[in-house]
Amino acid sequence: MSVEGQPRRKPRADVQRNRAALLEAAQRHFLKHGVGTSLEAVAKEAGVGPATLYRHFPTREALLAAVLQTRTEELVARREEISQLGDAAEALRQWLRALEEYFSAFAGLPEPLMAAAKEREPDNPLTLPCDHLITTTDEYVRAAQRAGRARPSVTGFDLFLAASSVAWLMGTGATDEASLGRLRELIENGYRRTDDAE
Repeated sequence: MSVEGQPRRKPRADVQRNRAALLEAAQRHFLKHGVGTSLEAVAKEAGVGPATLYRHFPTREALLAAVLQTRTEELVARREEISQLGDAAEALRQWLRALEEYFSAFAGLPEPLMAAAKEREPDNPLTLPCDHLITTTDEYVRAAQRAGRARPSVTGFDLFLAASSVAWLMGTGATDEASLGRLRELIENGYRRTDDAE
């Protein structure tokens, strides 16, 4: 039994090491070059061949989803902080800022996330995380609506797209903080109830 178990143990350790090395290399490449970085370069930096990379992560979206998992954990922690707020409108505003930060993790990230959210393809590894983010955003929207602080017609998907769009603009470098502030104000004035405008 120990003889049979031994050969199986080593490949599992190798698999874990290769996966960890690939995720670390991918994170560095995504940060430096954006989500369109060369996957072959990621594999080379991780010390494995492209075939090993594709065994672990069959598509770019699969690798991106795995790397984003650490960012998702940070977002969950942020959500716990936001949940302590007693003001539903402020909670929604802060959640949208948290989404912007999440979407801005890597250059070019908003595009595949928005595509996954729109297409809802079950085979796309980014679809489930996007669905979760949209559902969470919808929870904040409904809370603000119940408090009379958001328009009844607004949905979580609407504001998911709005946060993605702001993050996309941030990634282009085509705008400054003042312009971003005005854009956020326009979005906020759009989803707030008209009798709630300040």
